[in-house]
Amino acid sequence: MGAETVLQVEHLKKKIGAKWIVKDVSFEVRAGEIFGFLGPNGAGKTTTIRMLVDLIRPTEGSVRVCGFDVNREPERALAFVGSIVENPEVYSYLTGFENLEQFARMMPGVDRKRIVEVSEMVGLQERIHDKVKTYSLGMRQRLGIAQALLGRPKLLILDEPTNGLDPKGIKELRQFIRGLAEEGLGVLVSSHLLSEIQLLCDRVAIISRGSVLAVGKVSELIRESAGYVIWELSPKAEGRALLEASGIQVIERAEEVLDDAVLAGMSANSVVAQMPGEDVPELLSSLVAAGVKVSAVHKINPTLEQLFLEMTGGETIE
Repeated sequence: MGAETVLQVEHLKKKIGAKWIVKDVSFEVRAGEIFGFLGPNGAGKTTTIRMLVDLIRPTEGSVRVCGFDVNREPERALAFVGSIVENPEVYSYLTGFENLEQFARMMPGVDRKRIVEVSEMVGLQERIHDKVKTYSLGMRQRLGIAQALLGRPKLLILDEPTNGLDPKGIKELRQFIRGLAEEGLGVLVSSHLLSEIQLLCDRVAIISRGSVLAVGKVSELIRESAGYVIWELSPKAEGRALLEASGIQVIERAEEVLDDAVLAGMSANSVVAQMPGEDVPELLSSLVAAGVKVSAVHKINPTLEQLFLEMTGGETIE
């Protein structure tokens, strides 16, 4: 039996004037999973999130939360949603607790006990009675999440939750979000930090030019993408020619596909090829038989960033 679907997005479209901002977006988020939402600048990512929480209405398509249509039954659907779209809005001159009290007044069934509970959930119990103006950016982000959790949602939507956080804050937030998912909450995370999505999310949707290009488990999407192999060959020209004659794609500009840390370890005899790792033994034998010296072979596993760039034709991200 699969996990409950807490968010179902089907063929969502948005037209503003004569321009389609969102052309076709479909995906679902299940209870207990962290779902990543990635898109290059202008892809329609923020517009989609605004449609999910009924800030703008779609031109076509549907959004259902726990079975309720967001457009037809917004109050019932959004009762299951906690969200932070862009930056969490808080009152700096109030304490964290007083901020949560303000929001609790607008929610039926949220009492003082629940405020204490969410304060502990986000690890703010020691500072919850301090004024928010004394909080770090990470603490403000946690307070925003506490606010989103007040109504006991089944779906949490976080738009760029790690913006402005230092590495320690990002790691703590990642661990915290993972803990929420383990307790059964469905979490949708929009982020431009591809490495964070790779570390944090179970599944991901990649959106470009208003359409979803791929949806799936991060590990499976990466596995389907061909990785890179760095060959240290001498003589380099002969080795490269043999690789190309074997149908292997040699990368002309390695800096466009490899991380700086990998590039720093390369030598003048390095040849970068895009190829499956399982083809290495056969090619190694062919190179040695042809008198080409192979001093090293490095397999570089593909990353979500490389997959993203391949799918979007090298578009930049937000």
